[in-house]
Amino acid sequence: MAKIVVMPKLGLTMKEGTIVRWIKKEGENINAEEAFFEVSTDKLTNEIEANESGVVRKLLSEEGDSVECLKPVAIIAAADEDISALLKQCNVEEAQEEKGENKIVEQNISASSENKPKKRIKAAPAAKKLAAESSIDLEIIRGTGSEGRIVVKDIEDYIENQKNKAKISPVADKMAKKLNVDISEINKDGRIMKEDVLAFVNNSIDTEKKSEEKRIPMTPMRKVISSRMYESWSVSPVVNYNMRADITSLKRFKNELKDICKLTYTDLLVKIVSKALLEFPLVNCSIDGEELIIRNYANIGVAVAIEGGLVVPVVKHAEEKGLKEISDEVKSLSSRAKANGLTPNDMSSGTFTITNLGMFGMESFSPIINQPEVAILGVNKIEETPILKNGEIVVKPLMNLSLTADHRAVDGAVAAQFLAKVKELIEKPEILIL
Repeated sequence: MAKIVVMPKLGLTMKEGTIVRWIKKEGENINAEEAFFEVSTDKLTNEIEANESGVVRKLLSEEGDSVECLKPVAIIAAADEDISALLKQCNVEEAQEEKGENKIVEQNISASSENKPKKRIKAAPAAKKLAAESSIDLEIIRGTGSEGRIVVKDIEDYIENQKNKAKISPVADKMAKKLNVDISEINKDGRIMKEDVLAFVNNSIDTEKKSEEKRIPMTPMRKVISSRMYESWSVSPVVNYNMRADITSLKRFKNELKDICKLTYTDLLVKIVSKALLEFPLVNCSIDGEELIIRNYANIGVAVAIEGGLVVPVVKHAEEKGLKEISDEVKSLSSRAKANGLTPNDMSSGTFTITNLGMFGMESFSPIINQPEVAILGVNKIEETPILKNGEIVVKPLMNLSLTADHRAVDGAVAAQFLAKVKELIEKPEILIL
């Protein structure tokens, strides 16, 4: 039985999807639960399976098209089944008729152009005779007589101008014609040689390369990122806070555990931040109209850079998990993110985000809040820094932390106290095991 295939709704927030690739083409057989097409939505690419067996009779959208959820994208039916009713239901016939009408209009315009009489050129008889003798097309002559009439002087001036054009060698002339070079654009006193033509062509190519511009459409992922960042920047009045923390103890703590579990600083910060958030719930809340949603749990998003963009998988209830469990989950989420294997559930319900650019040598930056959260922590590089301690100058490894907070929910004092708590836990990581 013929069936209309629609754009699936893969998550509560999904409004449309972009068809990345048709795995099956028109006329090909397909079985139920066999991969049919790929859909990109909300930074993820999902492989969609067919719910029906049959033949792909009609693809209603092309690769790269964005389609609203539950709108038709294809028709699967038996090879000899009549699908005209389904095509009409999907408005395919109307579209085809419209295209047909446009084609007829174009044909009529074309035919009208062909039948249109040639423009009558006003020219004096003597001017026509001189033009014919000199093999000059009157259409390229601009008349200076009454009402644009071409007179003998116009023809004579044209002939004189042609004579005054720069002389060119036969080889250069042949080369110029082959390369579509207008010799009048070659600025040279004297005879133009083939070297002059080649130099002109090379200069033109260099100029084109220098001024070359390329337009490429945004990928579905980049569109989502663009929309979300613009929304966040427009909605949240943000304040940025920076604080440095001595990671001497954290580094030692990390090294002491390496035989049990190879932790990263991001793993440790997920645990540290989750513990701090429970003490400062305003930094962990979200805003809904005129209400604050306060939570007693911490779902920490970890920004992961992938080809073409950024995704934020979430470690849920990080406050309840041990360091090894957090480390294993972060590694798994990161690996699946880079392999395009995340699910919408992996990226939902975040309450706070950590983004680490320290590995790129970043000293400080102002990350944009991941809505509907109210804060995000940027992690910068660890730098050996001379500081004054007990009256002596000592060198310590310092990590700069950059917090962005939505001032509607988080006042400066709260943000500063939260960062101070994170700093305390970094400098005294033993507290984590209490």
